[in-house]
Amino acid sequence: MRLVYLRMEIKILAPLWGHESQDITTFCHRIKEAGYDGIDTWIPDDATVQKKLFDALQQEELLLISHQHQARGADFEAFKQSFREYLQFTAQGGPILMNCHTGKDYFSFQQNLDLIDIAAEFTAKTGLMVAHETHRGRVGFHPAEMQGYFDARPELVITADLSHWVCTSESFLENFQGTVEEAIARTRHIHARVGFEEGPQIPDPRAPEWKHALDHFFGWWDRMVEGRRQAGQRVLTFTTEFGPMPYMPTIPFKNVPVADQFEINVYMKELLTQRYLDGGPVVR
Repeated sequence: MRLVYLRMEIKILAPLWGHESQDITTFCHRIKEAGYDGIDTWIPDDATVQKKLFDALQQEELLLISHQHQARGADFEAFKQSFREYLQFTAQGGPILMNCHTGKDYFSFQQNLDLIDIAAEFTAKTGLMVAHETHRGRVGFHPAEMQGYFDARPELVITADLSHWVCTSESFLENFQGTVEEAIARTRHIHARVGFEEGPQIPDPRAPEWKHALDHFFGWWDRMVEGRRQAGQRVLTFTTEFGPMPYMPTIPFKNVPVADQFEINVYMKELLTQRYLDGGPVVR
């Protein structure tokens, strides 16, 4: 018997978030030149901007992970209808995966579960995976809250942004080991931002005083990569998602960011590349 060994591909994407004012064609060229494999973004409402985005992705040969966060409504029923519509809307452009801000932290457990089920039905019909982001203000804003959804829906998969859990629990998740293990197993996309106990984003991952936080997150990401490798997944995606002001702290009285968002995200891309692509994981 002949054994074939294949590398699991790691694809690293840039966020449009923080660069909305730039011409989309120029930005797509910029991230391609910086070595990114794609872009993580919402689908623009304006048809002209949409076309520019899709044309630029094709021209630069960039992947798309689409981001559903626009669903809204004055009450749950209105939100549910909007959610259905934006799932369809966000499927445009040929995304490889949809990252989803699902529900609200003030909806009931059953209401949020209904939205998770709507997303599952959408995936079954279209084949497009919907990964529910672990995000403040949404379904699973806190690890204790997310465990209930894990228990109720074994098929639920996530975009792992553990910076939110670190912030909402004011910890590096020491007391949520079981939920963290389950989150690792359910991860299909990773937002590579580093949080700390009092916030979702450290000021600068290059600074030595934040090495302890960076090490915590790389520990989790290592296990996510290895878990997907063991599961036989062929492609795993990261988005370097350090954000702009006010996620990015500012210098008092000057209102300027303490660091350059794009530079930090490129730095994170290089760290991920060195760790996972240069002699990275192998899938049997």
